[in-house]
Amino acid sequence: MPPRTVVIGVDSSTQSTKAAVVDTVTGELLAVGRAPHVVTGEGGARESDPEVWWRALCDAVAGGLKESGLPASSVTGIAVAGQQHGLVVLDRSGRPLRPALLWNDTRSAPQAAALTAELGGPDAWTARTGTVPVASMTASKWRWLRENDPANAEAAAAVRLPHDFLTERLAGTAATDPGDASGTCWYSTGTHAYDPELLGLLGLDEALLPPVAATGAVRIGSLTATAAEALGLPEGTAVAAGTGDNMSAAVGLGLGGAGLLDHPVLSLGTSGTVFAASLARPASTALSGFAAADGTYLPLACTLNCTLAVDKVATLLGLHRDDAVPGGEAVLLPFLDGERTPDLPTSAGLLTGLRHDTTPQQLLGAAYEGAAFTVLRALDELSSACGLDPADPEVAARPLRLIGGGAQGRTWVETVRRLSGRPLIVPGSGELVARGAAALAASAAGGGDPVAVATRWNEAAEDAELPAVERDTEAWDRIGSVLDRASAPLLGG
Repeated sequence: MPPRTVVIGVDSSTQSTKAAVVDTVTGELLAVGRAPHVVTGEGGARESDPEVWWRALCDAVAGGLKESGLPASSVTGIAVAGQQHGLVVLDRSGRPLRPALLWNDTRSAPQAAALTAELGGPDAWTARTGTVPVASMTASKWRWLRENDPANAEAAAAVRLPHDFLTERLAGTAATDPGDASGTCWYSTGTHAYDPELLGLLGLDEALLPPVAATGAVRIGSLTATAAEALGLPEGTAVAAGTGDNMSAAVGLGLGGAGLLDHPVLSLGTSGTVFAASLARPASTALSGFAAADGTYLPLACTLNCTLAVDKVATLLGLHRDDAVPGGEAVLLPFLDGERTPDLPTSAGLLTGLRHDTTPQQLLGAAYEGAAFTVLRALDELSSACGLDPADPEVAARPLRLIGGGAQGRTWVETVRRLSGRPLIVPGSGELVARGAAALAASAAGGGDPVAVATRWNEAAEDAELPAVERDTEAWDRIGSVLDRASAPLLGG
């Protein structure tokens, strides 16, 4: 019997790094190493030291390999999937000049508004990049840096996204992919290249940016001697271009040109996202019209407040996260970190509909409902972006794949089920972002199309399938009415 070979998929998220050791042939998840990150900042600020990400990656890979019990020589490839949109500026030696601005740093909201106006409005941006600038986008953060930290902006010898930074540390080669690049608002999903006019608008030299590989599965090189020593892996290990975390989750689910197209996914994590892989280039100002890691497209809506916001409400109420019941007349919009969808970057939470008989358990349930409603409302727009009619009964009945940490929580699952009225599929394969990265690594090591690889791996997974229940239209309409009628002063926007 030939020796077992494995690949390592890295999920470098906001809060931690996970390194999944995956059997190249069967897709069996053999081990997962973990290491935490540190996020700093008050008010709208959210920053992390990129060197912490690198140390966490090294620790997570070492931990995962040790847990697997396999020799380092069995590893044939590695790929990184990283949190999207973060701004990393480096000096000439490749060291960070300052902490990275993270995706959920909302200080750049004024810059996002200014950029939107300067190009001629939301439609102009959608036509060029597929996405309208909001505070989350890297272009807004670069403009903020130039205005608020001009010395470091001027000193920058390289501008990277979080996954770009880590991939370059692995291979010694600057590279990104279309998926993560499409979240910058300086990459055109129409021309599949950086947009010179937008770079001029931003005052950003293209020479500071990494080349864009054709897909996230392209082998951009091998581990350098320094990286191999730091990780305890063979020097010749293949390094894939990698991608953003949402794009990697899509690959891990088998979504893309060689797999499922136009099937919606809801991810419940620090942020809430709804997305689908599609052959149609999205052009909706209500969505982010991203590229996918495999050459297709990934229309996506993202909210800033999801599981962490609801957990905070549970803590304030002194309840366990599953001590919740439907909210009754109460409506709680848990916009604790500002909000991206809808675009209310300086918003705060809003509670209304209290009665004498309102219980703490109902308030917690209302927080779940508010968070779930905000992202679920984008489903119709997502279907339209894929070229489908959301009113078509077949389209409306397509199962919703539920992933992320919240997908393991009973209350999250039942809230989404009740508010969506759709059948749910909870995939049996865990660590989908890391598994998607592992499929990219396997492809870079010679394994074929990454979506086809992940689809083959997933054949053995036991998915949980939950039938549709009657939609709670009363709760849906009540929450929607509050959100639509709440004025900017009430929400702090």
